[in-house]
Amino acid sequence: MAVVDVAVVGYGPVGMAAAALLGQRGHRVVVLERYPGLYNLPRAASFDDETMRTLAGLGVAGELLPGLRVQGTYEWRNGRGELLLEQSFAERGRSGWAEWYMMYQPQLEAALDRRCRSLPNVEVRAASPVVGLEQGPEHVVLTTEGPGGREAVRARYVVACDGGNSFVRSALGIASEDLGFSEPWMVCDFRFRRPTPVPPALQLGDPSGPTSVISLGPAHHRFSFMLDSVDDFATERAPERVWKRVASHLAPEDADLIRVATYTFRSLAAEHWRRGRVLLAGDAAHQMPPFLGQGMCSGFRDAQNLAFKLDLVLRGAVGDGILDTYQSERAPHVRAVTEKGIELGHLQTLRDPARAAERDRTLLARRAAGSTTPQPLRFPSLRDGFFSAVSAAGRGELSVQGVVADGDRADRLDQVVGGGFHLLLQEHLVAALRDAGLLGPLTRAGVRVVVPGERAAEDSRVTLVRDVDGTYRDWFAVLECGAVAVRPDFYVYGTARTPAATAALAAELLRAVGAVGMGTDAPG
Repeated sequence: MAVVDVAVVGYGPVGMAAAALLGQRGHRVVVLERYPGLYNLPRAASFDDETMRTLAGLGVAGELLPGLRVQGTYEWRNGRGELLLEQSFAERGRSGWAEWYMMYQPQLEAALDRRCRSLPNVEVRAASPVVGLEQGPEHVVLTTEGPGGREAVRARYVVACDGGNSFVRSALGIASEDLGFSEPWMVCDFRFRRPTPVPPALQLGDPSGPTSVISLGPAHHRFSFMLDSVDDFATERAPERVWKRVASHLAPEDADLIRVATYTFRSLAAEHWRRGRVLLAGDAAHQMPPFLGQGMCSGFRDAQNLAFKLDLVLRGAVGDGILDTYQSERAPHVRAVTEKGIELGHLQTLRDPARAAERDRTLLARRAAGSTTPQPLRFPSLRDGFFSAVSAAGRGELSVQGVVADGDRADRLDQVVGGGFHLLLQEHLVAALRDAGLLGPLTRAGVRVVVPGERAAEDSRVTLVRDVDGTYRDWFAVLECGAVAVRPDFYVYGTARTPAATAALAAELLRAVGAVGMGTDAPG
C-alpha cells in the first residue's frame, strides 16, 4: 500500500485549507471526509484579513469577493437599543485586505473544494469516515468505513480537522480543558427575497433574551437567540415562533427561513495538539464562543502554521521536532483570543437585570466621557517557537502586507512576488548579504529577498519592488529596523537593524530551514 505524505481528516474549511496548502507545495495528500458531499450549510459567518491573505495565496480570493460583505463596525447595544460598545474594522488591515468579511460559508467551501480538486496530488475521499487509528515508527494507519467496506490509508503524518467531536482526538485519548463558557443558542438563517434594512453586525445585550444579528454576505442573514435551556429548542424552532422573534426586522415577504439549528457555544482547548505523527487543528484542537468571529480564522492560522513546518519536514530539510513548536506558538494565541471572546460573551449575555443595568451605566458613562472612538481589535504576537534567537522588535508579530509594483503591475506583495519565506530589507543592506555570500544560499533555500524601495538592487537574486503606498517604509520605521524575515504563515521570524545583524539574521534563517549544507557564495 502506498504511503501518502499527509492524510487530512475532515473536509471543512480548515481541512480544505490544510490540504490545499500542502498540495500546492507538491506533497501527496489524501483527505478523508465522513459526509458524501460538501456540508452545504453555514456555520461560520465571517473571517478577517489574515484569513483572506491565505485565501488569496490559494487563488480563490477573487472569486469569493462578489459574495462577501465588507463590514466596518460591530455594535454592542443594550435592551433599550443604546450603544454600549463599537468595534471598528479598517477597509485595509495589516494583512493588506479588509479587516472583516461577512460570508456565506457554502460559497467559501465550494471555492476551496474546487482548488483542492484542481491539484493533481490531492485526493478527496468522501463518505469515508475514519473509524480506526494506529501509529507506527514511520507512518500512521487510518481505517475508514465507506460504502465499499473497510479500507486502510497509510500516511507519514495526519492532520485532524474533524471538528469539535473529533474522532481522532478521542482515539488518541487527548482530554480538553474547559475554559468556562458554555451556553445554548438557537441559530436562524435567512435568504433575502429583496433588499431589506437589517443590522449587519449587532450584539444585543438584553437580559430578557440576548440576541446576535449578523450578515452572512449580501444575500443571507443570521439571527441567533440565547436559550434558557437546550431543551427549549424543540419548541422555539417552530417557524411561527422564529418569525415572531425577528418580526421587528424581517417578514416572510422579505426573506426565506432556510435553517434553524441549535448550538452550545463552548470554550475548550485540547491538552495536546500533537501526538506522535498526528496533529490536531481547528475545532479538533480548540473551540471558542463566536463573539469575535475568530473560530474559523484560528483554524486557518493552524493550517498555515502546520503547512510550512510539515513542508520542511517532508522535504527532509529539518527534523520533525519543529512540529513541537506548533502548539507552543498557537495555543497561547488561541487562549488569548478565546478569553477575549469569553469576556465579550459574558458582557453580552448577562441575564440578571441588576447586573445588566450596572453594565449599561458603566459603559454609557464611559462613552459620555468621550471614549466613543470605535476600538480596533488587536491580537497577541506568537512566542516560544520557530523564531530568531535574537529578541528584536517585531519578532513573532503578524507581518504587514502592502501594495507594491514590479514594473508590470501593482498588487499586494504576495501576488507580485509569491508566497513562502520573505526577507524584506532596505536597499543599502543588500551589500551585507552579498559580501557574506548569502544571496545564493537564500535563493536556493527558497527565501525570497525583496527590496521594497526605489533604487535598483543590481542583483538578479534580489527582487526590487516599488513600495507604492509606503507601507514597508512606515513598518521599518516603527520597528526601527532595516530587515524583516517573514515566515510563510505571515509571522515575523526576526528583524535586524545593522548590516552585520542583517547578515546574521539571514544566516540564522538558513540554518533554521535546513540550508546549512548549502554553503555560501564567494564573498563579493
